[in-house]
Amino acid sequence: MIRAYTIASGKGGTGKTTVTANLGTALAQLGRKTCIVDMDLGMANLGLVLGLDKTPVTLHEVLAGNARIQDAMYEGPYGLKIVPSGLSLQGFQSADPERLKDVMCDLTDRCDFLFLDAPAGIGTDAVIPLTVADEVLLVVNPEISSLMDALKIRILTEMIGGAVGGAVLNRATLDSSDLSRKKIEKALGVRIIDTIPEDANVRRAAAARTPIVVKYPGSESSKVFRRVAAELAGIPIEEEPDKVQEGFIERLARTLFRRGP
Repeated sequence: MIRAYTIASGKGGTGKTTVTANLGTALAQLGRKTCIVDMDLGMANLGLVLGLDKTPVTLHEVLAGNARIQDAMYEGPYGLKIVPSGLSLQGFQSADPERLKDVMCDLTDRCDFLFLDAPAGIGTDAVIPLTVADEVLLVVNPEISSLMDALKIRILTEMIGGAVGGAVLNRATLDSSDLSRKKIEKALGVRIIDTIPEDANVRRAAAARTPIVVKYPGSESSKVFRRVAAELAGIPIEEEPDKVQEGFIERLARTLFRRGP
């Protein structure tokens, strides 16, 4: 059965679109049929970061009743299916978010995992994705404003009968100014699924219009995205060897077995 997740946050700029693109790609790498949909009808970014800003048919046309969902579905890395939203204001005005439930029905037989990249805020177009997913995943930054806005989304989701499955802590620098993971979990009332570190490679990958899990697979952020994807898919991931420990052992071996002065 399809498993649908809405990626949400209270404020813009938390990294929802980056999380959506990379979790979707990571699941596709695991062999799961995955589709990601840009539900930000007014400020679409998913297509932009994946190089799909000039597509002839988008979610705008589908929600306006002028196209089928398969007409707006494009293939990304590892067979990932991407439904971008349009960039024009005219298309935004014609799109009817209420048609999203019909779109969800059409997608049921097309993928194993569905991610909806929801717009920020609590407007009508942001609320609807909260109601149609199996779970909502919050994306938060380690700062008060992001935390408080995400809390509003959690409360709103529960008020309308939805469920928040957890939060992803994004852009964590782990310095003294960051809120701790435990404090964030306590304030939000949901568990932190994982922590994505501040990583300059995320911006580089976005500039190349390629998910970081493809462009820089060895980066720390990529490792987190793969861990979260594996957890969602129910696949155990082998822990990578501790590089610090390996380095120590190698240095010790060189010291013990080196020859001569």
